[in-house]
Amino acid sequence: MAASAEQARHWRYAELPGVDLLRARYVRKTFVRHTHEHFVIAAIAEGVDVFHHGGADQHAGPGTLALINPDTMHTGRAGVPEGWRYGAVYPSPELVAEIAGETTAIRGAPGFIRPVLDDPYTVALVHRVLRAAEEGNALAADTLLRVAVTRLLRLNGGRLPQRAVRTAGARTAARARAVLEERLVDPPSLERLATDLGAGPFALLRAFRDVYGMPPHAWLTDARVRRARALLDAGTAPAEAAVAVGFTDQPHLNRHFTRIVGVPPGAYQRERKNVQDPESAIPVASGTWQNR
Repeated sequence: MAASAEQARHWRYAELPGVDLLRARYVRKTFVRHTHEHFVIAAIAEGVDVFHHGGADQHAGPGTLALINPDTMHTGRAGVPEGWRYGAVYPSPELVAEIAGETTAIRGAPGFIRPVLDDPYTVALVHRVLRAAEEGNALAADTLLRVAVTRLLRLNGGRLPQRAVRTAGARTAARARAVLEERLVDPPSLERLATDLGAGPFALLRAFRDVYGMPPHAWLTDARVRRARALLDAGTAPAEAAVAVGFTDQPHLNRHFTRIVGVPPGAYQRERKNVQDPESAIPVASGTWQNR
């Protein structure tokens, strides 16, 4: 299957606040190391998704779900030549906590224990959520989403461990992250950052990667894309958003945004505008994406 067969739609449905939605088919697409502020619940319909998570490659095939907790580093690529097709929902931590508090005995911040779960029933539920959102059926979309999240938490849920900052290296990494958050547009060099924190460059590099799963420069790119998403959601033009978060120009934003989010920033923003203007939404033939 050629790369031209790749397609994706990343959107929101106004009646599901705090939830991003995605339908995609990828063949040659490779997601670089990144994180999400929301949970990832990806229901695989065809092919195999391979993603690095927790220090190892995970494989999710048809009838399984790839489950990623917030702020957890992971990647993504096809595990078979024909690629993979999936639908995904990205509920906010607040929504998942609300559902967990009402329907489970989990106390504290809830999350998923295993990154891959074989559960065709919930895979079908996720695709039904997406179809309901596309059809404007708010009652069905909200109901099915809550049923799906409840089932996943009961089958594969638990309390998320708190990320404790105990070692000197971890404390240095946390301080480095704070500096990068403040200096998103004009970050220091690795040597300058390490010197200012009283550490050596390689010691800082190792500590940062141990705590956050990626080196500082990759974390910075991920943080810039996150900030760009927020600006695009607020209506900022892609070219302005690119400069505002520290990219040289819009082509640089386009490249990094697509490698992390899966769609270009312009397409991403158009779908966000469609939340306020449902009549202008790009139609998607439900048969094209229907889970089989």
